Amino acid sequence: MAALDNSQTADAGGGPEWLRAVDSRLRLHTIVRLRWLAVLGQSLTVIFAYWVLGLNVPIGWCFAVIAASAWLNVALRIRYPSSHRLKSNHASLMLGYDVLQLAALLYLTGGLANPFAFLLIAPVTVSASTLPIRITVALGILTIIAASVLTKYHYPLPWFGGESLALPLMYVFGVWAAVVAGILFIGLYSWRTAEEGRRMAEALAAAEMVLAREQKLSALDGLAAAAAHGLGTPLATIAVVTKELLHDTKGDDPHFDDLTLLRAQAERCRQILKELAEHGEQLDIIVSRLPVSHLIDEVVEPHRLMAVPIEITARPVPGTEPGAPAALEPVTQRNPGVIYGLGNLVENAVDFAATKVDVEADWSTDEVRIVIADDGEGFPPNVLEQLGEPFVTTRPGKSWGDEEPDEHIGMGLGFFIAKTLLERSGARLELANCPEPQTGAVVTVVWPRAKFERAASIEPDTPAPIL
Repeated sequence: MAALDNSQTADAGGGPEWLRAVDSRLRLHTIVRLRWLAVLGQSLTVIFAYWVLGLNVPIGWCFAVIAASAWLNVALRIRYPSSHRLKSNHASLMLGYDVLQLAALLYLTGGLANPFAFLLIAPVTVSASTLPIRITVALGILTIIAASVLTKYHYPLPWFGGESLALPLMYVFGVWAAVVAGILFIGLYSWRTAEEGRRMAEALAAAEMVLAREQKLSALDGLAAAAAHGLGTPLATIAVVTKELLHDTKGDDPHFDDLTLLRAQAERCRQILKELAEHGEQLDIIVSRLPVSHLIDEVVEPHRLMAVPIEITARPVPGTEPGAPAALEPVTQRNPGVIYGLGNLVENAVDFAATKVDVEADWSTDEVRIVIADDGEGFPPNVLEQLGEPFVTTRPGKSWGDEEPDEHIGMGLGFFIAKTLLERSGARLELANCPEPQTGAVVTVVWPRAKFERAASIEPDTPAPIL
C-alpha cells in the first residue's frame, strides 16, 4: 500500500512530498458560482454605501471593476461546460485574478483601511483546499504583495459629507499584519485539513484495490483447487486404464500410438493442474495483459447478441509509418473498472442506436483513443453538459410509480460510475453529437499512452493500481 501511495503522488521531478504536484479538484462550476456570489456582494455593498449611507464612493470605477468579473464569468460559461474540471495552472490564474480584482476594488475604497480587506484571505483559502501547495504558496505571496501595496497606495477611505477619514499608520499596519497572519494560519489549516482528506481517500482507494485483488486471487485459488479435485480422479483413472491397455498392446497394433498419445496428454493435464496450483499468480499476470484490440473485444462481446450490430476498428492513427514505435499496439493491464466503464458506454450506445454502433480505437506516440458512436437521436442539448453527474439521465420511460414500465428507467448513476472509473484510470471523456446531417451520440475516451501502458510492467508483488 505504501508503494502504491508513492506511485500515485510522486512527481517527475522528485522533491519533498508536500511540494509534489497533484491534480486540481476545483471545478469551473464551483469557482464561477463563488465569483457570482462575490459580484453580488460587492455590488450590494457599493450601492448601500453610495445611495444609502451617502459615502463618497467612486461608483463608476467600482462598477467597472465588478463588471469585469461578471463578464469573465459569462465568457467562461459560454466557452466551457459547467462540469469542466480546471487544471491546476488554470485554477491558479482564476484565483490570482480574484485577488487582483479585490485588490483593485480596495484600492478605490480606502485600501487596508476598508473593513472588507479581510476578504483577501478567501482566494488563498480556496486554493489551499483544492490546489497543490506550491500554487497556494505563490498565491499567498501575491496576496501579501497586494496587501503591502495597499498600505500606502489607495484612494482615501470614503466618509460622510465628502470628507476622508485618515487612520493612523500603525492601525493600517495592524490590519496588514492581520491579513498576513490570516493567510498563513487559515491557509495552512485549510491545506492540512484537505491533505488529510486526500490521504484518507488514497488510503481507502488503496485498500479497495488490495481487497479486490485478494478476492480475485482467492477466487482463482478456489477454482484451481476445485479443478484439481474434480479432474484429479478421472485423470488418474485414464492414466491407469491406458497403462493397462499399453501392457496388453504390442508395438505393431494400430491402437498403440493412440494409447501412447492419450497417456501423454493425461500426464500433461496433470502437470498443468500442478503448475496452476504452484504458479497461479504468475498465470494471472500473463492473462491480465491486454492489447487495446483485445480490450475492446472483451468489452463488446457481451453485447454481440443484441439486435444492433457493433463494428470494431483498431489501428494506429492515419499517417503512422508501419514498424514505427507509434504503430505498435498499446498493451495494458486488465482493469475491471475500465472494462465496466467502457462496457457501460457500449451498452448505452446499443440501447439508443437505430441501426449500428461503431467502436473505433486508434493510438499514437502520445495518446490512446477509443470512440463509441451510435446513429440514434444523440444527446439532448439540455442535458449534454450535465451528463456524468449523478441522477442525470436521458433514458425515457414511465414514472417509478407505474406498475409495469414499458422501458428501462435510468437514474444516471451508470454513466456517472463509468465516467468516474475511467477518469480514475487516467482517461478523459468527451461527449458530443455527430455533425449534421448525421445523427447520433459520440463518446470519446482518451488516455495518455504512458498511463495506458504503465500497468503492463507491474511487478508481481505490487498491488495493481487502476490502469
